[in-house]
Amino acid sequence: MTKGSINVSVENIFPLIKKFLYSDHEIFLRELISNGTDATLKLKHLTSIGESKSDYGNPIIEVKIDKEGKKLHIIDQGLGMSAEEVEKYINQVAFSGAEEFLDKYKDSAKDSGIIGHFGLGFYSAFMVAEKVEIITKSHTGADAAHWTCDGSPEFTLEPSDKETRGTEIILHIAEDSTEFLEEARISALLNKYNKFMPIPIKFGTEEINDPEFTPATTTDAEGKETTEPHKQITVDNIINNPNPAWTKQPTELEAEDYKGFYRELYPMQFEEPLFHIHLNVDYPFNLTGILYFPKMGNDMNMQKDKIQLYQNQVYVTDNVEGIVPEFLTMLRGVIDSPDIPLNVSRSYLQADGAVKKISSYITRKVADKLKSLFNSNREDFEAKWDDIKLVIEYGMLSEDKFFEKADAFALYPTVDGKYYTYEELFNKTKATQTDKDGKLVLLYASNKDQQHSYIEAAKAKGYEVLMLDSPIVPHLIQKLESTKENISFARVDGDHIDNLIKKDETTISKLSEEQQTELDTLLKEVVPSEKFAVQLEAMDSDASPFIITQPEFMRRMKEMQQTGGGGGMQMFGNMPEMYNLIVNTNSPLVSEILETETKENKERLITQSLDLARLSQGLLKGEELTNFIKRSYELLK
Repeated sequence: MTKGSINVSVENIFPLIKKFLYSDHEIFLRELISNGTDATLKLKHLTSIGESKSDYGNPIIEVKIDKEGKKLHIIDQGLGMSAEEVEKYINQVAFSGAEEFLDKYKDSAKDSGIIGHFGLGFYSAFMVAEKVEIITKSHTGADAAHWTCDGSPEFTLEPSDKETRGTEIILHIAEDSTEFLEEARISALLNKYNKFMPIPIKFGTEEINDPEFTPATTTDAEGKETTEPHKQITVDNIINNPNPAWTKQPTELEAEDYKGFYRELYPMQFEEPLFHIHLNVDYPFNLTGILYFPKMGNDMNMQKDKIQLYQNQVYVTDNVEGIVPEFLTMLRGVIDSPDIPLNVSRSYLQADGAVKKISSYITRKVADKLKSLFNSNREDFEAKWDDIKLVIEYGMLSEDKFFEKADAFALYPTVDGKYYTYEELFNKTKATQTDKDGKLVLLYASNKDQQHSYIEAAKAKGYEVLMLDSPIVPHLIQKLESTKENISFARVDGDHIDNLIKKDETTISKLSEEQQTELDTLLKEVVPSEKFAVQLEAMDSDASPFIITQPEFMRRMKEMQQTGGGGGMQMFGNMPEMYNLIVNTNSPLVSEILETETKENKERLITQSLDLARLSQGLLKGEELTNFIKRSYELLK
């Protein structure tokens, strides 16, 4: 038997490991199973190049709980170690056997799937165990070794009578970690971290119907049939899928395979994804994965952190911020890359060159897929637009390269259910909606019902009205106005239609200057100046007599602040709501107000007309609405 001290740089490294190595103690199971996977994949690779003395066979990794003995076993059938290798790989902390292996076989092992990044992984066992044993045998004929350490730098290494190839790690669970002796806890961890590991993982057994047994059916004297019960057999409970969809080529998968994998990832998600994007690149970095577009609508607060990050099928995290562009964090799916560093800070990730390239690649791949979907089946793409627009609009705002590519598939729907690309929209509206200064004005609504009268006024002029209702529209149109040449957006209720798109021709007012002055004085006596700025405008006689609008700039700034942004001008968020009251001097009702004999009746008509305009904008509430209804009934008597 050998005794000695582990080669460490500080005397009490194990308390440091327990406190600082990982923020989550549960990670130990991932690390130990990853090491077992490495050992198995090493054996597979050496067998394939003829350098192993053992047959590869069909190895598994087994996890066993000994609750009574307070022990947790992780058993692999991989390469195993000799006593010399235990001395080298276990007693020299931070010396990664996987990294040395990769260096030795760097050409042939390039695609063997060995993790090789976990470094101190084995020592994470001491976060939950007061003593750890390793029983290992490297191959047939080699001497087995038994290593024991109680969490101090002292260890023992002695021969073992283990007869089979592989490694068994025995964790004597500490008193403060007995949760890891519970079957439900271990099962949950295996499902979280090891669901797609490349080697089958056994955790207990299960009873199933024997597929080779056919129950016999007998008939009694009365003709009644009886079928004997199914024969049950005990099989290993394999908890993982070693060959998940993302590890396969797209040509190997059908649409149903992608849907099935989505259900495997999100068993509690009952809605099907809209479509998927299969990522597969091996230069200048390695990355595979499948991203899914779920139904999103206008919900900016939908749950993110649904994309799972793996490294060679080992689960790492579901916080992919910094790796996946932020606008895509609303998607779901899996990304797997050996080139993404583990257990490092977000600031490091954001500065890492490989990560930046990966983020850029994912952006490009998503844009290319969206363009392909649009070109191959535009009708289907239009039908899904409301469920995917938020991601696309967010991408256009936040990623310049995506913005450039989005011209090919970003859609601008109208209130009538038509869909245009930007180029189509420009060509459709430039003849009718270019104002007297040569600027194209694109009209839009955000609420079809609330803005119905304004939409109808615009359509009466032959104008197209877009339906832009996502919460980031104010930001998006700001960007479009600054990048597209000589255009502006105007919400359809931002002014009366002739002011939104000003043409050369002007409408003459039917009222004389004296009448307009009288009207202006009357209005300002009745209309509250703290809420409304009165404007007299000569419009068509059949246009509404009183129209309430909100200045585009002010409204847009306030909306942008509500969803973040607005140029840092926080003052807009604090300002009271102000509206314009546009009074049509050519309306017969306005003439009637002026011709009404008593001032009291004039004021009554103004108040009633103002309240009708407020009602159409949803601005009449509470006591004022009650009074309006009461007054309206009285007018009917």
